[in-house]
Amino acid sequence: MALLLKKVWESVSNRSNSNSNVKLSESQLFQSSTGAFDKLPVDIFQQILRFLGPKDAAKASVVCKTWKFLVSDDRLWIYFLQNRKEPWETIVFAETNLRAGHTLGSYYNYDLHLSFMQIYARRAHLTGSVIIDGGSGYCKYGWSKYSAPSGRSATFLEFGNIESPMYSRLRHFFATIHSRMQVKPSSQPIVVSVPLCHSDDTESAKASRRQLKDAIYSVLFDMNVPAVCAIDQAVLSLYAARRTSGIVVNIGFHVTSIVPILRGKIMRSVGVETIGQGALRLTGYLREQMQQRGINFESLYTVRSLKENLCYVALDYEAELAKDTRASFEVPGEGVFTLSKERFLTGEILFRPQLGGMQAMGLHQAVALCMDHCHHAELATDDGWFKTVVLAGGTSCLPGLPERLEKELRGYVSPAFSDGIKVIPPPYGPDSAWFGAKLIANVSTFRDTWCINKKQFHQRSRRNSSFIGSW
Repeated sequence: MALLLKKVWESVSNRSNSNSNVKLSESQLFQSSTGAFDKLPVDIFQQILRFLGPKDAAKASVVCKTWKFLVSDDRLWIYFLQNRKEPWETIVFAETNLRAGHTLGSYYNYDLHLSFMQIYARRAHLTGSVIIDGGSGYCKYGWSKYSAPSGRSATFLEFGNIESPMYSRLRHFFATIHSRMQVKPSSQPIVVSVPLCHSDDTESAKASRRQLKDAIYSVLFDMNVPAVCAIDQAVLSLYAARRTSGIVVNIGFHVTSIVPILRGKIMRSVGVETIGQGALRLTGYLREQMQQRGINFESLYTVRSLKENLCYVALDYEAELAKDTRASFEVPGEGVFTLSKERFLTGEILFRPQLGGMQAMGLHQAVALCMDHCHHAELATDDGWFKTVVLAGGTSCLPGLPERLEKELRGYVSPAFSDGIKVIPPPYGPDSAWFGAKLIANVSTFRDTWCINKKQFHQRSRRNSSFIGSW
């Protein structure tokens, strides 16, 4: 086998080198021959191509027409794709569902009917993108080719004076991130997650959202970023769960948002629910409970550490009250702390806001209301797309939350409606939106269908200005 492999490689090298500057015609390819190799069984030849690897296998396609046909076999390139670092299921989802891009995709002419050989080649030639998942609480940033974010920082507003204009704050923010990553803005495309803001569907809300996105584009293009993809945070979290439709429950820093998404588009016409129990409120409620025991903290960081390491959501609240739930955790520099009922009382305010002195819907009630709106809107022939609920945000990582929310939803809605309800935990924990962006940045048509460059942005801005002026 080793000798046979060597001979095939030499044949590939000699033919590809001799024809490096010459394109063979169809007739020449048809007439070409490789002698004894023509009698090689197909399965053996496929094994040899696997050993050669993708680069040399691609070179083999110029040897003769028969080899070109065998090299282009999808099974060979599926094998090569399966041996890349990215999970195969993620590649399949991305290349099946996301190659067409979002609404910007309609501006381009592109071929969606790519072979796996072409998909492999396009993905291999992607140079990588900067990914910035920013929010009101925490920011994650890094390279699309890396397995995880390379850096984290607290809060969008840390990078600029809140009194400053939006443009100045965004410029300071993006410049700081590029500086920390030690990369020139002009060197790579960028994927930016846009936090959910102004969730309703009024004209003023639409204008505010458009203003925020235009400000992001303007800042980045003024910094000479070659291409930009700005996409909603909730949509990215849904993609990370390998879904294009569903309801995303994003427990953010200040509020929790219930976001219906159909085929990658936020359905604000149906309604985006927001309730006041965000991560900050849960942390504050835990501190209040500790203060009642005479334990005071100078910093919320200590309380947050206890919440993240000791707290959980009870499947049955009443039954949990009767249990001994004591557990301890050592906060570096602060000491060892022991929690008992506080461990599950903290997360309980998501379902019983009145425990924390708030007059608001419980999480399950808000999600059920969103489902009901989706059901009556009749937006798709598939009546069950909104029964898939994907959790997002750091606090959604509390153990027991997916199971409790699914249980409460099934008990709250009518029995006939409860079939098919499924709650999916955040697939990548607090970094789910970042990984959704990574999935987009690595798709074979990323630059063509997901990004916009400076020229296209200005053309679109002029079109919008002309439309508004004529209207």
